[in-house]
Order: sequence, then C-alpha cells, then structure tokens
Amino acid sequence: MPDDRRPDDRPPDTPVLYERRGPVAYVTMNRPRYRNAQNSAMTYALDDAFYRAAEDPEVKVAVLAGAGEHFSAGHDIGTPGRDAHLPFERRAGLWWGHTGRPGAESRFARESEVYLGMCRRWRELPKPVIASVRGACVAGGPMPAWVCDLIVASEDAFFADPVVRMGIPGVEYFAHPWAMAPRIAAMPAFGLALTKRAVNQAEDLQGLHTGMDSVFGLHHLAHAHNAETAADSLGGVNVAALKEANT
Repeated sequence: MPDDRRPDDRPPDTPVLYERRGPVAYVTMNRPRYRNAQNSAMTYALDDAFYRAAEDPEVKVAVLAGAGEHFSAGHDIGTPGRDAHLPFERRAGLWWGHTGRPGAESRFARESEVYLGMCRRWRELPKPVIASVRGACVAGGPMPAWVCDLIVASEDAFFADPVVRMGIPGVEYFAHPWAMAPRIAAMPAFGLALTKRAVNQAEDLQGLHTGMDSVFGLHHLAHAHNAETAADSLGGVNVAALKEANT
C-alpha cells in the first residue's frame, strides 16, 4: 500500500525518506548532520526507495534530494555511522562479499557493489529521475546526481570532485545527465520509460559504459598504490584535510 506520510513523520535515524505527492515520488537522503554522507545503510535504503518508486504505478517521476542544507558531501569516510566493514545483502553485482577478504580484494568487491553497481542499477529505473541539488554536491555526491536524467541546482549549489587530491582519478561512477517534475509526469509512462532507455543506449554507444569500467579499474589501482606508499588507501586525506583544501 502506498505510504504518503510526510518525511517529518519518519524516525529521525531513517537514512532515506520517501514521500509520494500525486505522480511524483520524493526520495531524500537523510543524514543532514553529516551533510548526507553516504554510508552503506543509506545506499541500500536508496535502492529500496528507487525500487518502490519503480513498482508503484501511480509514480511517474522521482525526485532525489538531500535533507538539510546540502545534497551530499560524498562517501562516508569518517562519521560514527561509517559501516564499510559490515556485510550487506548484495543486489547490484555478482562479486563476493567484501568482509573477510584481504587488501584490495575487499575494497574492489565492496565498491563494485555499493558504488558502481548501485549507480548503474539506479540509472536503469524506467521512470525519469530529477536531482534537486542545493549546497554541497562533492566527492561521491555527484554520483547519485549523475544517475538522474535531469539536475536542477539552486543558486547556492556547488559541485566538486576532490578525490584527485587522494591520488585517485576521480570517483567510481562518471556520467553527466541534466525540468520540471509535474510537466514530465504529464507524459505517458511507457513513453517516458522508452525515452529514458533511448537516451541511455545512445550514451552507451558513445562509450559511457566501457569508459566507466576503465576508470573504475584505475580508481582501484590508485587505492592499492596509496595503501602501499601512503598512510592509507585514501593517501592520508581525511575530512579535515578536504575542508582545509576548500577554504
């Protein structure tokens, strides 16, 4: 049964909020205290929300946003809720679980699932998705925005990929899609699904899918290099260092 409760009716620790208003589903990343840093719990909750929007025949369009002042500060690399060491039921790939695996094998398996795999999965949602971006959209933050078909940014929105400071060639998933939800929702659902697939196929024919695979491999080569030559797989760069670099 559709759940039309407002986000304010949900428990405060829910990592993703879901609300349907007429034909539009609003999916909201809900860790505002940490600028919506993406831990695995949030990633899988986003997957649940997108699946919910996909299977609801009343939903024609989904809107993705972040609670509070920022869209997303990227992947969780240091909050109390960081859960990279925990197992989750895999949905977006056939790689084995990352827990108990040595070195780069663990990281590659996890990021194949929760980053590259999940983003590819969401990109295939057969309904238009709009990213509503305000404030910070940095590091891993653009990834969930890039899976959307349109990006609507407020005047205070800013986009950045500081991962190169870690000696890593960018984030795990690259794509640049760009709108108004009610206007799109007025179109026939099947036509919207076919149009979205046509755009995705055109991007893949231009090399998007192959390019992502290539960069993902380079990304993990850089992680392994950092683990061998620096303080950790992030090249010793932490949240404080990123803040200092951006001031």
